Amino acid sequence: MPSIVVVGANWGDEGKGRIVDFLAADASASIRFQGGNNAGHTVVNDFGTFKLHQLPSGIFNPDCTAVLGPGMVISPAALTEEIAEVKAAGVSVKLHISDRATLCLPLHALEDTLEEERLGDGAYGSTRQGIAPAYGDRVMKKGILVGWLMQPEVLLERIKFMLDWKMPQLKALYPSCDFSQSAEEMTAWLLEVSAPWREFICNVTEPLKVMQSNNASLLFEAQLGAGRDLVYGEYPWTTSSNVTAAYAGIGSGLPALRPERIIAVAKSFSSSVGTGTLVTAMEEQDNFRETSNEYGATTGRPRDMGYFDAVATRNGVELQAATEIALTKIDCLTGMTDLKICVSYEGEHTQNPIWPQTAALSPVYEQMQGWSEDITGCRTFESLPEAAQHYVLRIEALMGVTISMVSVGPEREQMILR
Repeated sequence: MPSIVVVGANWGDEGKGRIVDFLAADASASIRFQGGNNAGHTVVNDFGTFKLHQLPSGIFNPDCTAVLGPGMVISPAALTEEIAEVKAAGVSVKLHISDRATLCLPLHALEDTLEEERLGDGAYGSTRQGIAPAYGDRVMKKGILVGWLMQPEVLLERIKFMLDWKMPQLKALYPSCDFSQSAEEMTAWLLEVSAPWREFICNVTEPLKVMQSNNASLLFEAQLGAGRDLVYGEYPWTTSSNVTAAYAGIGSGLPALRPERIIAVAKSFSSSVGTGTLVTAMEEQDNFRETSNEYGATTGRPRDMGYFDAVATRNGVELQAATEIALTKIDCLTGMTDLKICVSYEGEHTQNPIWPQTAALSPVYEQMQGWSEDITGCRTFESLPEAAQHYVLRIEALMGVTISMVSVGPEREQMILR
């Protein structure tokens, strides 16, 4: 059975959760390999509508083990709430949580918020969940590992070590910082809040290797998209981890992973939340945002809306080394009279299109024919209106990679396989 990596081709919010939920029906494990509580994957299925932030979207398949990999930063209280939410909906949770993942603490969220406030108009647009400080502590070798929850004496020692280093810096840089929780209090809180899921902590490499040896189907789920990658994205307006398929093995606990399929998820139009420049931004976007329900799953912030950007998306597809593309939310384009695709940029530094804020770029558009028919009931590519087919085929030609899946709605059955 194949190993499948599902990644974002754009800036996140492409609909990866919807694709993973669809594919997880045949998966033995669904694995998150980076990121944390800073972005959400919206999943609609028979259990209801969920906005998952840390749990893999495959959690709803009773035969699928959900894995939180070592490349993640885990917010313990939020994870407890998320597990309780899916359990309350009748989901039987099968979970492995990496002992090598890093804890994202309330102190990190406070640090994140204080820095955004200090930056003012120059802020990064962070979700203020503490993701960057948690990853930063990991790099500085001051992070708190999930596995230490199983060793309270080590946990207390490492928290003291971290606080002795961090608190003088925070109080010097942010005079309003009033964090006063002691290492003992933080340790006690962590042990209490993690109690519902501590039994799932393990070296996730071992069960994953067993699944691999049994030829099981493994599904790897990324957060955000190529344009937000720490190395290749629109730096410094990026996330704090590597969101590319190349990191899937390292971040999941299987460093030697060689996936058979890499599915880059792309939205049929452009959208972005947080700081950054959307080259193809629409002049009037409020109505389209409302009808498409384009609001951040974690923060509720309205997303900036734009026409499909073939330049940025192809760059993302190439960064992901995608073998195929899943195109989502094409049903949202029904009735759009001004439908177009950005096929190139004009301006200086167009050879470096993933950093549009550092150059004055303007889009070059190709006008497309729209359609007015309701396509949410279409189940084959041939049943789509001719104009919708042409739109998909034009994107496919511009990407140079096959579009294997076309989503015409949020439900599992609203997926056209080509």
